[in-house]
Amino acid sequence: MTGTRLTDRPVAQQAGILCNDPQFQTFAARRNGYPAGAFSASAAAEYLRSCCGIDSRRELDTTAAARDRFDRLRTEFDAWAGRIARQR
Repeated sequence: MTGTRLTDRPVAQQAGILCNDPQFQTFAARRNGYPAGAFSASAAAEYLRSCCGIDSRRELDTTAAARDRFDRLRTEFDAWAGRIARQR
């Protein structure tokens, strides 16, 4: 999938990529009261599953409500990371 935009990929794959992002790991750790560097990719994945109310990231491809929660989480992360303007 070289050259494919992240948002063009299945949502479950987007979530997997996100959990491997050290900046998202820091975001997840800080949201849980831990310092930067405290969360691994697997801890970030657990955080994501908890936020989205799912047992497996695969559910993001089939469950609209979980996908909506993922989209909100992604927006919060992007705002936190300075990738988009903060929500009011």
